[in-house]
Amino acid sequence: MVENPGVLLHRIWWQRLSIIIVLLSMSGFVHAGIPPVDKQGKPLATLAPMLDKATRAVVNIATREQLRQQDNPLLRDPFFRFFFGEPQGRSQQQPRPQSLGSGVIIDARKGLLITNNHVIDKADEISVTLSDGRTLAGELVGSDPEADIAVIRIPAEKLTAMPLADSDELRVGDFVVAIGNPFGLGQTVTSGIVSALGRSGLGIEGYEDFIQTDASINPGNSGGALVDLSGRLVGMNTAIIAPGGGNVGIGFAIPVNMAKKIISQLVEYGEVRRGRLGIAVQALTPELARAFGIDNSNSGVVVTQIASGSAAQQAGIAVGDVIVEVDGRAVDDVTDLRNILGLIRVNEKVRLKILHDGNSRTVTAVIAEAKQARREGKTFSPLLRGAVFAVSEEQDLGRREEVSGIVVVEVEPGSPAWRTNLRPGDIITSINRQHVSGFKGMELAIKRSERGILMNIQRGNMALFIIIQ
Repeated sequence: MVENPGVLLHRIWWQRLSIIIVLLSMSGFVHAGIPPVDKQGKPLATLAPMLDKATRAVVNIATREQLRQQDNPLLRDPFFRFFFGEPQGRSQQQPRPQSLGSGVIIDARKGLLITNNHVIDKADEISVTLSDGRTLAGELVGSDPEADIAVIRIPAEKLTAMPLADSDELRVGDFVVAIGNPFGLGQTVTSGIVSALGRSGLGIEGYEDFIQTDASINPGNSGGALVDLSGRLVGMNTAIIAPGGGNVGIGFAIPVNMAKKIISQLVEYGEVRRGRLGIAVQALTPELARAFGIDNSNSGVVVTQIASGSAAQQAGIAVGDVIVEVDGRAVDDVTDLRNILGLIRVNEKVRLKILHDGNSRTVTAVIAEAKQARREGKTFSPLLRGAVFAVSEEQDLGRREEVSGIVVVEVEPGSPAWRTNLRPGDIITSINRQHVSGFKGMELAIKRSERGILMNIQRGNMALFIIIQ
């Protein structure tokens, strides 16, 4: 009997469909949501047990800053307030919307956690939400804007701390996991590898020695944990490079070894007390290496200037010396030296390996406290009354060349200097188009013009001109 062609075609179609279903069942498609297994049918490794412990030490941080409106000085006088009263609809303080970030508990007994300085900068209130849902008030112990690290204290009640790893042991290709609070979604975990080590020169922070990772880091992850597969903290997620504001696989974390040195000072002093070696340096180029009779294969930095009476001078360092190691750590460039010295406390000894005329020697220097002279703005001009300026009395390796100048350390709100738009932290690089690096130069530059004062100001990553008349 001949089978109907239509029925035959239908049967062949179903046979082929059955084969496809069998093949799919043998593939990984039907295992979505099912733990993968090896050839013996045993479950493969999972990060779940490690994350179960690690995530307990990661917190969410919310801050609130009160916007204080600048008022008329006359209204501070009770006499004037009695007759004129407060302006209608005027509010002394307006709450600024909360900002979200992350943090990591590092000491459960003392209730200490770390985060980025930019997460809590200028905050009047800090709220810390634990993984178990509790929200606690946080107290700022200390912060270091240069390294972008802050320490917060919360009540030490049923906390879990994260163990710290040795970030110097990290290698490119090691697996890492980022834990944080991206976009305010709540605790989120992403994984990836270490893409690079020792990233610097990015202009993100004052001191840079970043771990680069492709584990997804997004806004809100700042201050969160970068952990190894053992659940130990290897870094603190800090920044991303992303043209559109999202993650494109280039994230940066502060190594935990670098953070530990900062944290110890923040806990002890509430600030980082950086000393000075008292030198100015530049990179060792092949041309300079030949001029100084040094092997081209040597990396290092050349000493170009030494401050009188500085720790460097007392240690016997001379102009033209090439610094190749500090405390056994190789110095590849100026950034390397800056990062190393920036983590050394005042009065600590440091051993430097130096090359001079092809000969190697080791010297010991005692890092000195940075000397800083201060002057009131009124001594320069009535227009600068209310400001306090400072200048280092010796060469400051820690300051970037492009922002060297006179620092504005204090500005009284409502003062003439405040009304000219000067703010604490501003760096005056020139006055009346004349570069200034000391008070004498500042006085001479101000006297150059009777019409007013033209200041070039560096404010964070922004440069601007201020005209004072």
